[in-house]
Amino acid sequence: MRTEREMMALVLDFARADERIRAVTLEGSRTNPRAPKDMFQDYDISFLVTDMQSFLDEPTWIDRFGERIILQTPEAMSMFPPELGERFSYLMLFADGNRIDLTLIPLEEKDAYCQEDKLLVVLLDKDQCLPHVPAPTDEDYWVKRPSAAFFRDCCNEFWWVSTYVAKGLWRKEILFAIEHLDRYVRPMLLKMIEWRVGIQTDFSVSIGKSGKYLEAHLSAERWQKLLSTYPGGSYEGVWTALFAMGELFREVAGEVADAFGYEYPHDDDERVTSYLHRVSQLAPDAKQIF
Repeated sequence: MRTEREMMALVLDFARADERIRAVTLEGSRTNPRAPKDMFQDYDISFLVTDMQSFLDEPTWIDRFGERIILQTPEAMSMFPPELGERFSYLMLFADGNRIDLTLIPLEEKDAYCQEDKLLVVLLDKDQCLPHVPAPTDEDYWVKRPSAAFFRDCCNEFWWVSTYVAKGLWRKEILFAIEHLDRYVRPMLLKMIEWRVGIQTDFSVSIGKSGKYLEAHLSAERWQKLLSTYPGGSYEGVWTALFAMGELFREVAGEVADAFGYEYPHDDDERVTSYLHRVSQLAPDAKQIF
């Protein structure tokens, strides 16, 4: 596997030799002093260029970065609408295990681009044309304090959509039930846990994408409770996960409410939990579940 020094030299040597590339930046976890370092960290590179079309017209120019396992160019895909405007990205996983996410950015977007993310380091600026970029920080990703309205809405969404999960299980529609559990109910649980972590850290940390740093901020007992909310591929497993979610949500939300002086909707919790138990007992395979 090529080292970080080798990868950075490869990128910068290429950029220095190409007059169309006027500046190079690095973003993401490799600029974050708090992010754990490992061999799976991407190289999030941007080239600020004077002639976008010439790169797009000759797609083989990326071959000089090494043998690839697979390539994705999101802005050229039909299934997923492009989100980068005039920019174009090449996501490359190489045979040696390294990965470069390389984005071409029109040079005229330089001022706006340099203000988009505080995890940004300028590697090369041939013309000294980029605005001042301060030292990288992940503060934009720190847990944010919830307002009373956000707290209330989180609780409401959690308990409201829990009833959809029960309905799906009773109907023997397990894919429907799992989708609602994981796409709608779980994010509310994770958001509540995120706020609890914010309280204990004075809102000065990020829990990472998909909560990947959560374990470091939870007790072993609470971490295991969270893991117990992930079901297997069975009706019994989904029912168990749903009730485990409710128990953990109630526990954490109560702590968040106490910390901020917010009102936890105990009545909603009790009524919905009772409803979920009634539906579970009416389920066609209730005797096998409970």
